Amino acid sequence: MSPYGDASSSRTLAKIDWDFPERVAHSGIEGIHPYPAKFIAELPRALLESLPVAPGTAVFDPFCGGGTTLAECQRRGLPSVGIDLNPIACLMARVKTAPRPSGLKDAASTVADCARRRPDAKIPAIPNLDHWFDRPIQVALASLAETIGSAPDAYRDALRLALSSIVVRVSRQESDTRYAAIDKNVDADDAFTLFLRAAARLDSALAQRDYPLVRSEVFEGDTLAFDPSRIGPIGMVVTSPPYPNAYEYWLYHKHRMHWLGLDPLSVKAREIGARAHFFKRNPHTADDFARQMTKTFDLIRKVLTPGGHACFVVGRSRIHGRIVDNARIVEKAAAGFDLVFSAERTIPARRRSFNLSHANIKTETLLVLRRRDAECA
Repeated sequence: MSPYGDASSSRTLAKIDWDFPERVAHSGIEGIHPYPAKFIAELPRALLESLPVAPGTAVFDPFCGGGTTLAECQRRGLPSVGIDLNPIACLMARVKTAPRPSGLKDAASTVADCARRRPDAKIPAIPNLDHWFDRPIQVALASLAETIGSAPDAYRDALRLALSSIVVRVSRQESDTRYAAIDKNVDADDAFTLFLRAAARLDSALAQRDYPLVRSEVFEGDTLAFDPSRIGPIGMVVTSPPYPNAYEYWLYHKHRMHWLGLDPLSVKAREIGARAHFFKRNPHTADDFARQMTKTFDLIRKVLTPGGHACFVVGRSRIHGRIVDNARIVEKAAAGFDLVFSAERTIPARRRSFNLSHANIKTETLLVLRRRDAECA
């Protein structure tokens, strides 16, 4: 045993180029819905290929986002469990790992046809609605959302995800990584056309999965207050927690949440790292992130088998002008774990996931920690 844990694991991990320079394009399943700042699949894939998972256990992602880790577990025939606070993320993760609904494209066509004949659908009370959506788009989205609500259960999640994927495209929100209003040349017909294309793209991506769909559970909830008895024995943790003061998932998905009848403000109130927390009357600090990571490891220790690995990918933050080493905070929170391996990886400049001027995120750190065996604790 090396002073950093398992020497064999460390040597294996050290051979990997964690920048993944050969990465060219997303797979179909990765691109079913916009989700800025998501895990790239190569990260969990390399970790799952390099580290052991005890028989009879699952892989756990306590901040599962759009389900990248869970999908990679299915590729390898490993059961998995994920938690996320964001309902859009959970919807993505569920659809990615669930069986393909037979006849999805036909179901989408039926929904679109019915929605076109439903001009009296109730438009939800969304703040600044007219600022963000032209009136014909409002009617189209409301009609689609209402009609999907009446669709058979087998199709509902997939159809909701297809609708969610087009909301920003037909709104005045500039992009998934820029929250500013601009004029776009879209109309109601475009909304229906884009919905049908999204459903077809989703159907194709789900059909391309050529591996058995082993168990994958997605829990919508707060990791910091989650009941460990709902998770079961875990053999490995692979995750990337939100970075403080870097990216607001709730904000960039809030229009999607509104149209799907969800509450973005409840997500904002509990979202780790959201910028709004750092500019209120009693602002969050790096100490809050330290407490959040300590609670995360409280949960991990209750479910991870002795000798199991906890793998975290985390970047630095800039909080009120001060650079914060979040990887060091995670490592300090991991009482009872040994550091097996760490590496810095460069975030490609083309990845438009963060506003680098305030987040200062140009690299991120991979930490691989090993829970001590009982006799070594």
